[in-house]
Parts: sequence; C-alpha cells; structure tokens
Amino acid sequence: MTTSTPVLQISGLTRHYGGVQALTDAHFSLAPGEHAAIVGDNGAGKSTFVRLITGVEQPSDGQIALDGRAMHFASPLDAREQGIETVYQTLALAEDLDVPSNIFLGREITRWNLGPLSVLNHQAMREQSAQMLATTGVRIQDMSETLRGMSGGQRQCVAIARAAGFAKKLIILDEPTAALGVQETARVEEIIRGLKARSVPLILISHNLRQVFDLVDRIWVFRQGRIICNRLRSQTTPQEIVGLITGAIDPAQLPAQAATC
Repeated sequence: MTTSTPVLQISGLTRHYGGVQALTDAHFSLAPGEHAAIVGDNGAGKSTFVRLITGVEQPSDGQIALDGRAMHFASPLDAREQGIETVYQTLALAEDLDVPSNIFLGREITRWNLGPLSVLNHQAMREQSAQMLATTGVRIQDMSETLRGMSGGQRQCVAIARAAGFAKKLIILDEPTAALGVQETARVEEIIRGLKARSVPLILISHNLRQVFDLVDRIWVFRQGRIICNRLRSQTTPQEIVGLITGAIDPAQLPAQAATC
C-alpha cells in the first residue's frame, strides 16, 4: 500500500479478564487511505480489539499509536478527540431528534454558551449537517424529520455521515449492514466506496465475506483471541479466509507473499 507512517499501529495489544485471555499479543497496522476488514468467528476477539482501540476498555498490555505517536485512551471521548470515529451496530442515535440534532449530538453548536441555559445555533448545525451528508453522498429529503420515521438504511447512513464528518484519522464500522435489506446494504456500501475514493482510512468489522472482498484492501483474521494472519484482498480467496477462520487452514503453511502470519 504505502511506506509512510501508519495511521494506526497496534503492538502487542492484550486484554485479559482474570484467567480469561480475550485478546493476546495483537499486532495490527493501517496505512493512510487503506480500508481493512476484521473477520473471525464469534468470540475470536474482534469486539475486544475494537473496544481497546476506541477507549471503551483499557488494555492489559500493549501500545496504540496514531500517526506514529503513542496514545492512551482513557475513554471513548479521548479516542474521538484524537480523530477516531466509530459506528456501532446500535448506532447511538436518538430516534426522537431530527438529522442535524443527531449529527451534532454531544457536539452542539451554540450561539451563546451559558451552561444549561445555552442557546443552540440550529441554522449552523443544519447547514453543516447538509454539507456532511452531501460530502458523504447521503441523500435525506427532509432533515427536519425525526429518525423514528426513517428506515434502518437511512439511519445507518446518518450515523456514517456523522462519523465521516468528524473523523480526522479513522472510521471504524461495526457490522454496518447486518440488519439491512439488499437495497439499503447496497447504499451503505456505495458510501463506503466514496470514503475510499476520498482516502479516508477505515476498519470494517463484518461477517459478510462478499462485502469484505468488495470493499477492502486487506483482511485481518482473528481466531481464539489472536490475530493469526493478514492477507491482501487481491491475493487471497473467500475459501482461504474461511479456512483460516475455522482452523481448517494453518496460516504457517500459506505463502509468505502479501501476508503476515
């Protein structure tokens, strides 16, 4: 991909709960503009990995670096302030608020900042929301409509547009189309391709291998709490990835080219 400094560099990341090793000695790298997928069976360590790099939980060991600088995220807010935006399966949206209110939820623009008596600048939030949606390629006819009246695909698009609008370093998408229909899935995937065209680095967590092979540059395989291998998407196959996930293929037996196993 590139020899420049990785956007995200993970070294020896480990998390244990008492005697349970949820993640062991994970090494991971994401190049500028790269789209990477994290795949693995349930319980393989994917969710733990994401929680650690977004400040939801603290690692037992290991280091996280952004653009070559060591980081410690004490909370998700710390990670967000450093430019990491995450879209979880739950979306973290308020159904009874409109689109601008959701996009600026927790980051409201005010006319006068008077603590609990602050006056919101609704016009500025609406204008910036429209710009974020347009840049990401999201089409919402009426931004004043509450999210309760929108489809699952529209809500997902709003969440991704919010992440893309505020992300300075990296976007993480956790199963972004798991609950969507065919047409809505296609729309979300088109937005992800648009992020790729804009060279926005992205990590995709997905069980959908068709989607993974359509969208990413590199695939990282998790198994039993470890990252066992990473493969360039262009130099592997769905059958090989399934074999690595299930243990039917020993990563040590794979050719060394385009892989770290």
